[in-house]
Parts: sequence; C-alpha cells; structure tokens
Amino acid sequence: MIPKENILASAKKTILSESESIAKLADYVNDSFLQAIELLFHCKGRIIITGIGKSAIISQKIVATLNSTGSPALFLHASEAIHGDLGMIQADDVVICISKSGTSPEIKIIVPLLKRFGNKLIAITGNIDSFLGKEADVTLNTYVARESCPNNLAPTNSTTAQLVMGDALAVCLMEMKNFTAEDFAVFHPGGALGKKLLLSVDDLIDKTRKPSVSPNDSIKKAIITISEQRLGVTAVEENQKVIGIITDGDIRRMLNNSDTIAGLLVKDIMSKNPKIILKTERVLDALNTMEHFAITQLIVVDEANTYIGVIHLHDILKEGIV
Repeated sequence: MIPKENILASAKKTILSESESIAKLADYVNDSFLQAIELLFHCKGRIIITGIGKSAIISQKIVATLNSTGSPALFLHASEAIHGDLGMIQADDVVICISKSGTSPEIKIIVPLLKRFGNKLIAITGNIDSFLGKEADVTLNTYVARESCPNNLAPTNSTTAQLVMGDALAVCLMEMKNFTAEDFAVFHPGGALGKKLLLSVDDLIDKTRKPSVSPNDSIKKAIITISEQRLGVTAVEENQKVIGIITDGDIRRMLNNSDTIAGLLVKDIMSKNPKIILKTERVLDALNTMEHFAITQLIVVDEANTYIGVIHLHDILKEGIV
C-alpha cells in the first residue's frame, strides 16, 4: 500500500508540473498566433480540427468549444481522413492539425493532401521543426519540457498545453466576434444559462393561478384568495388595473398589530404601486428585480397593462435558474 503522503505528493507534483507547462505557453503567443486568429476570423467555411491518438481527443473538445461560442467547427480523425473522410473538407474551410511530435505517419499523409486542396493549415505542435511544423501555413508552439508521467511517456502536460492553446483561440475569436452571453445561450437552450437568458416571464407563469381582490373586499376574502392560489400573494384590482398587492407578509404584520380583522378592508393594508413586470421580459430580469427588492413575487401584466398572473421565485428555482 502506497503511503497517503506519497499519493498526495504525486498529485500535487502533477498539478504543478502541468501548470508550469501552461504558464510557459504565454511565451509562445506571438505573431504566429495573430496570423492564426486572422485566418480563423476570416474563415468563410468551417474550422476543421484533426489529430491522432490523444491529440484527437483534445481536438474534439476544442471543436465543442468553438461550436458553442459561435465558430462552426468539425472534427476529422486523421486516420479516418485518409480512408475517405477527407471528403468532408470544403474549399473555404481552415484546417487545424494537432500533433505533439508533428511526425505521425497519418499526419505525413494528410498534410500534402490538404495543401493540394488549397486549404489553409494551422499546426498546433510541440515540435515546430517537425514535418507538420514546417509544412503548415501557421504554426503554434505547444512545446513542453516533459510529461508529468514518471516515465515521460503518457501525454499529460502536452495534451493540456494543446487544450489551452485551443481555448486561447476560441476566446480570442469570441471577443473579435463580440459573442455575448445571449449568443451563448442560443447554443445552450437546455441549460440553466439558456433558460435564464431565453425564457420569458410569459413562458413560466401559470395563467390559471391569478389571485385577485378589489380594494373594498374584506381581509378575510384576501386571506382566502392567497391561501387558495398558494402563491403567497394577491393582486388588488380596480377597473381592471392593478393598484396594489397584499402578501402573506402583509397579513402576518396586520395580525401582529391588530386584535381583530373585523371591519378591515383590503385597501387598509395593501401595498400601493406593486412591483410589476411585463410578460415579454426575460426570466432573468424578473430574478434580478426580486433580488434587488428582496421580494419573492412579481405581478405580471401584458402590453396593455392588463393583469395576467404572478411569477414566483419558486417558479424560477424549479427551472434550475439561479
């Protein structure tokens, strides 16, 4: 059994080794990186990323990052490319080839074919003097002194460096394209961010639950309405317009201050000028308003200022939006 302290020491050594390799990448970000960004930014087709072995796995992750941040990308496995999949590459595509050594047999076959097609080729390699490094139109250096693997064999530092270089490309493209959080949400409609930025208040409220009383109704009726609708609130309407609101908190405060509710009317305890939100507003706007005013409900109205329901903090939380 390996002592616990040895296990922890090995883990820390690996993390520090990889972090040092990543930090050194900053020294390799130069004019070549600018040239690569220019090619990708002005690309009229897709960004095709190819690699072999562990570099292929890193390629797939970078493709996923690019696609989710507004830069259309496809993964092409280097070994499959030379058995028919080269047909997926179109004339306007820019190709990124990832390889630590830059000398893999598959790389040596695919690179001349890409050049024959006329596609621009960006290399991400740990050996800029390799076949790939010399044949590419632009070469990005991801050299690492050694792997974290005790035998200096298993790709660890090198694949992390490739991944980080890919992230650097993706982030720069995002900034150049002014890719916003709203744009990001369009590509992630099922996630919490997508719901937060894309869902409208109208999408979330239950229109069958529309508690309402008039200003001259009794407090008892208000209590019953709040209890039946289970929203902790009721709107106060007059001439089909919302003029106030009563929350369960208002009821509690009233009971603390009064020995009886006999004779009390809704207008005696309602809060005037309640916080209102348009049904077309985003759920995120409703959440921000609730947080700002430390409340849990908002009255929802349409464009004609007609009361259509209540959005509750619990409705938002149930959707996983926080």
